[in-house]
Amino acid sequence: MEVRLYDFSPKTAKKIRVGFVRKEIRNPFSLGATNYLDKIIVIDPDRHDVLLKNEEEKHDQIVILTRNSIKTSVINKSKTLISPNSPSPMANVSVAAEWQLLRNRYYRKPELYPMRWKHIDLSRNKVACAPFGGPIAIIRDDSKIVQLYAESALRKLRIFNSAGILLSETVWKHPGGRLIGMSWTEDQTLICIVQDGTIYRYNVHGECLEPNFSMGKDCFEQNVVDCVFWGNGVVCLTEAGKLFCVPDFKEIRPCKLAEIGIGDEELPHCMAVIEPQYTVSGNVEVLLGVGSGIVIVDEDEVRFVDEEKVGGVVQKIAVSRNGRFLACFMHDGRLVVMNMEFRDFFKYQCESALPPEQMAWCGLDSVLLYWDDVLLMVGPSEDSVSYIYDEPVILIPECDGVRILSNTSMEFVQRVPDSTVSIFKIGSTSPASLLFDALDHFDRRSAKADENLRLIRASLPEAVEACVDAAGHEFDVSRQRTLLRAASYGQAFCSNFQRDRIQEMCKTLRVLNAVRDPEIGIPLSIEQYKLLSAPVLIGRLINAHQHLLALRITEYLGMNQEVVVMHWACAKITASLAIPDAALLEILLDKLKLCKGISYAAVAAHADRSGRRKLAAMLVDHEPRSSKQVPLLLSISEEDTALMKATESGDTDLVYLVLFHIWQKRPALEFFGTIQARPLARDLFIVYARCYKHEFLKDFFLSTGQLQEVAFLLWKESWELGKNPMTSKGSPLHGPRIKLIEKAHNLFSETKEHTFESKAAEEHAKLLRIQHELEVTTKQPIFVDSSISDTIKTCIVLGNHRAAMKVKTEFKVSEKRWYWLKVSALATIRDWDALEKFSKEKRPPIGFRPFVEVCIDVNEKGEALKYIPKLADPREKAEAYARIGMAKEAADAASQAKDGELLGRLKLSFAQNTAASSIFDTLRDRLSFQGQLAEMGIGGHRTGFRAQKRDFAVYLAFRAA
Repeated sequence: MEVRLYDFSPKTAKKIRVGFVRKEIRNPFSLGATNYLDKIIVIDPDRHDVLLKNEEEKHDQIVILTRNSIKTSVINKSKTLISPNSPSPMANVSVAAEWQLLRNRYYRKPELYPMRWKHIDLSRNKVACAPFGGPIAIIRDDSKIVQLYAESALRKLRIFNSAGILLSETVWKHPGGRLIGMSWTEDQTLICIVQDGTIYRYNVHGECLEPNFSMGKDCFEQNVVDCVFWGNGVVCLTEAGKLFCVPDFKEIRPCKLAEIGIGDEELPHCMAVIEPQYTVSGNVEVLLGVGSGIVIVDEDEVRFVDEEKVGGVVQKIAVSRNGRFLACFMHDGRLVVMNMEFRDFFKYQCESALPPEQMAWCGLDSVLLYWDDVLLMVGPSEDSVSYIYDEPVILIPECDGVRILSNTSMEFVQRVPDSTVSIFKIGSTSPASLLFDALDHFDRRSAKADENLRLIRASLPEAVEACVDAAGHEFDVSRQRTLLRAASYGQAFCSNFQRDRIQEMCKTLRVLNAVRDPEIGIPLSIEQYKLLSAPVLIGRLINAHQHLLALRITEYLGMNQEVVVMHWACAKITASLAIPDAALLEILLDKLKLCKGISYAAVAAHADRSGRRKLAAMLVDHEPRSSKQVPLLLSISEEDTALMKATESGDTDLVYLVLFHIWQKRPALEFFGTIQARPLARDLFIVYARCYKHEFLKDFFLSTGQLQEVAFLLWKESWELGKNPMTSKGSPLHGPRIKLIEKAHNLFSETKEHTFESKAAEEHAKLLRIQHELEVTTKQPIFVDSSISDTIKTCIVLGNHRAAMKVKTEFKVSEKRWYWLKVSALATIRDWDALEKFSKEKRPPIGFRPFVEVCIDVNEKGEALKYIPKLADPREKAEAYARIGMAKEAADAASQAKDGELLGRLKLSFAQNTAASSIFDTLRDRLSFQGQLAEMGIGGHRTGFRAQKRDFAVYLAFRAA
């Protein structure tokens, strides 16, 4: 038997039932503990009995008595055990003695912190505890009549960390009725809902976040009587039995759920929610315990589960974290655990039929129920364990257990991990336990260490892994160290174990131990840490202004430190109102330079929002990225600097951003002067204004003396005015167009370099005026914006030859152009007599070929024959005959031209006509023969068919010889 002497406080001693004491030590002084302790625990390894003996004196030591030795350890001021450097032979017994057995599963309830607050009574307050070791919000419950001690009558909202250290407090001054409920969101924003449905939000520093929100008019009129929170949402129940929901506090959009059909006289006994990620619809589902069973409500429908299927009237409901199981406390004192199809898994009959004040899942293995002084844990095998409390407690569900907050302590109930059980279970002979004992023997230089290692040689990797895993689940630092030493000891004899496993666990534990410090007060377990993730933990630390610890953790884990340093810089600016800008800038730069590529612009923006514009300007000057620097310079009214930085960057988008900003803020002349000094900005402005802002661009050109540019704009404006559908042909709006062009003409005439443009503008205005007059007289909108040639042609087509001559004379149209236009116009209207008459007025300066072509184009071969003989060039004549299908005439004309290539083209045009093709072949051979005779000096210049025939005979005789 081992005798262990332990210092218990009187309250702790009362929590252990008297029925557990099987035997009392009558004379503890004989064990050598006379002047040491006030409590004695005797542990029987076979029976697990706990024996207590009260003594008057209280000291801060532990004495462990074995048959061969006495070992003494020291207790610190908070009564936390600091173990000896080496594990005791009976260490397994002392660890396992703190466990409770539910069938075949062990549970433990270690104390995380003694609460450091003072004069806090949870029963007098509303309490909201954030999961993952988050902060605790406390405010006096205005629904209870409580006695005020040495405290103000004003209600204060106080926020503590999990160790009871005050983080912030603020006076509650909000209207809207009494506070119905409050809870923490995933980003640690405190949500408070009052009776009229108003939602108030606070950060961990007790600062009220604006704006406030409302659950809607119905909530305001009906009053909220209950609310249930989950991660980032809430469901509210009104006095009229209506349900309202906010699915996500990041975007507060209240919605009304389906009507449940109950009145204010029969409000639900209890309410719980199934989170959206666990429902088929993807929306939150609300479970209501009513007299006839359970009602399931979502946005669209209501489902009833009758009392027979549920098994009774439900007084309390708790949904498991994975959304798959329900724990229901019935009216007759039964605890029923069922799945979502309402099939029972197990039932447990409680001693009390009164519904518990609180009910929560402890992981997925057991359910905790709390009454006034009893905390009952019920396992799946219908076993239970009771804990007695003489003070109120709050249950805080976590992913791997439940934290228990009382007035004096923070405890954590969890299932003992399998790795820990395998090592510390009494009588365990698992490889991990033997490895742990081997380390103890090694420290005592016992040869039994080698014997243990030989026994577990084949299972050594599993034993090492179990020790590493068990170390991760421990809150006691000395026990972590011992388990890791055991793992490291076993790893030395294990060649195939992952080498960095212990190193990674050491890193994780160092981070966890750092945040578990009472001053930080985040008692994360390793499972919670894995689920939360390191970046989220860093975010929570910096939100709590624990920047130094956050920076060290990010550096230790190799994470990006920028977010920490930036948040620190912003917080420093907010808290340093009395420090001059120059001195504060030096402090900030000293830390900001630790992170390469950090956004100085973001810090500068915060300085500007804090009213320190000069500091913001000095900070933004250190920003290397123009894309972040320029917008901030604009926000702090440093437009000239912003324009300089934008043009230096060469980013046209940034330049346009600055230009538009200055354009809106400054007078036109000042804006023109600003951009005139920046060529890139000026050119970009001109490009934009040419497309969208003609008037403004004209003002710019006039201010800079660029009259010709103004003239071009006027001319372009006149052209665009003509495209306007409102300016229909012949409309009076052509007058403004002519005036614009005349203005452009006047501006062009101011400079000698633009004589051509001036003349062109003058003639354009003259042409528009004539065309406008023609449309008015003819009442046909077909002249404006046509060319001079088209205007003349249109006049001839309409028979207005006088107007055509006027245009010809006015614009000095040449005779050749005039003939071309008139021939084309007369052919268009098929006035062949007029065309023939026109051809005979005088010899056409363009010849007769245009007359032939216009006739052929409109398939008037007879008319074409009138003009083909008048063609002077035999080649043109041959081609004209060929186009109207006259092969013989084409051949005769081609023979006069003596062009073999022309004969080849004509043959191709008559490819379907064999006779015509033979004619062209004969002519081409004859031309070839004459050429060869000329080379031989025969034939000379003879002409006529007979002479050619004689020459051809001489040629044949010559070839025969």
